[in-house]
Amino acid sequence: MPPPLLTAHDASGHVHLIIGSNSLASARCTKSLEVGAKPKVIALAGAEIHYALLRRIESKEVKRIKKSFEDEDLESLGRSEVGNVVDAVFVTLGRNNPLSTKISSLCRRLRIPVNVSDAPNLCSFSILSTHSDGPLQIGVTTSGKGCKLASRIRREVASSLPPNIGSAVDRLGTIRRRIWEDDHRIHDLPDLAPENSDDDTLGQKANFNQLVTESDLDAAKSRRIRWLSQICEYWPLRRLACITDDDVDTILQSYTNSQPSPNSGSSLAPLSDSVLGSRSSLVKPFVILAGSGPGNPDLLTLATHRAIQTASIILADKLVPSAVLDLIPRRTPVQIARKFPGNADAAQEEMLHVGLQALRNGHIVLRLKQGDPYLYGRGGEEYQFFRKHGYTPMVLPGITSALSAPLFAAIPPTHRSVTDQVLICTATGRKGVPPEPPGYVPTQTVVFLMALHRLSSLVASLTGVSSSISNVSSSAPLENTKSDLAHWPISIPCAVLERASCPDQRVIRTTLEHVVAAVEEEGSRPPGLLVVGKSCNVLTGLEGQKWVVEEGFAGFDGLEGGYKGLRELTSLGSDAKQGDVTHD
Repeated sequence: MPPPLLTAHDASGHVHLIIGSNSLASARCTKSLEVGAKPKVIALAGAEIHYALLRRIESKEVKRIKKSFEDEDLESLGRSEVGNVVDAVFVTLGRNNPLSTKISSLCRRLRIPVNVSDAPNLCSFSILSTHSDGPLQIGVTTSGKGCKLASRIRREVASSLPPNIGSAVDRLGTIRRRIWEDDHRIHDLPDLAPENSDDDTLGQKANFNQLVTESDLDAAKSRRIRWLSQICEYWPLRRLACITDDDVDTILQSYTNSQPSPNSGSSLAPLSDSVLGSRSSLVKPFVILAGSGPGNPDLLTLATHRAIQTASIILADKLVPSAVLDLIPRRTPVQIARKFPGNADAAQEEMLHVGLQALRNGHIVLRLKQGDPYLYGRGGEEYQFFRKHGYTPMVLPGITSALSAPLFAAIPPTHRSVTDQVLICTATGRKGVPPEPPGYVPTQTVVFLMALHRLSSLVASLTGVSSSISNVSSSAPLENTKSDLAHWPISIPCAVLERASCPDQRVIRTTLEHVVAAVEEEGSRPPGLLVVGKSCNVLTGLEGQKWVVEEGFAGFDGLEGGYKGLRELTSLGSDAKQGDVTHD
């Protein structure tokens, strides 16, 4: 079977007849509207209408015809200038509906393009998976063999294109049209279409790279068009995407037909390597919100590490560990947030305004936050602030300590038949006011961030014990301020995890009954968090003690040995292959 002929069809003002009212019919109407057509939907009065299609009908974007399909509709619902014949028909009833076969046969007889959903044999045309960027249109079809694959291929192709390539196509088209008009006006050339005007040109003419001499007057007349054709043929797409509107005017003002090729003269000529090369490497000011993870620099994402190396100024949270800050190049200015109790909001405002001023001065600003910027990191507020002032941030995720710290402490937040839920919450609300604590759910693991400075009151609110829990024995009666369904038993296991993934990591394993006393005796080592739930005892228990303290972090030394061994095995494998080839 020969491949289908792919064409770009101007559908402005055309009438598209859609049979059906389901989600696919809604999608067909949307596509028709995008290309400037006028969709008309045939659906019975009592038919169920897809909600998106119904909105378009109510807004008068789509005309609904409340009746069943009739043969005469194909020749009566179209435009008057084409004898009321519809321009295209989309059947969304499926291949098994007898009406689909009937409509397909009628349309083929009348030479009306028809598309039937899930029935390639009934279609005279298919819908392409398209990418649009201004005048640039990219369409992919699998000829009905696999529409999902066509969509993926289209995404892969589109993602490989440089930004603003559509605008570059538009600008190059403007240059080409104006050069052609000027050449025809100056040289009184025949009124012919510009050369290579079709997108389906398979190759260049034999004289495409032929030297143009001063004596060759006919060739000299088309020198500028040929120069532009060579630009489109040979220049990297990223370089083409750097052309601006000012370049269009400069080119047309600077180059006459008697002048040499633009790349043969001064290095400052329009569209020269030096001009566009410097422009493509010029980075506009922008801001990055990045998470630095729980603390160990090995847990940084590659994207955040690149941001640290390329930023021209870094604004870091106070709790970002020194091991991460050590990665910052010496040339890069760093400002640490001056946050302390009672000054958090003022320090936050200061950081925002320092970042804004740096952006206005042309800097690449990295706002380096601990953990993940959107998980109790005020990242959303900072995003809104910078976007309000015209700088939309790039947000890079970080490994949150809420989930990684339990891992380093051998605590699985979920474990089959023990815990099936994870709740992450803060113990410190806005203005320092504690939020309402969660009620007790036996199969839930709760991770409290920013909790250790008010641990005593948090535990009291969870358990419903009004007095200091560190002085209450397990057999003493408790005064509960919550219902029995909501209060947490004091025997529930918990763990205080401090400086997770850092060399001085510490884990205090205990229960809600003894956690306050444990921290009071062992001291605090911020930053830290509290994990509460039965999962705390799944892999490691207390063995009859009130609490157990574990010091240090094993690190990732084993990975280095593994990487080395893998490299050695790979090298041996390569040598063996080389030996085999030699013996052959």
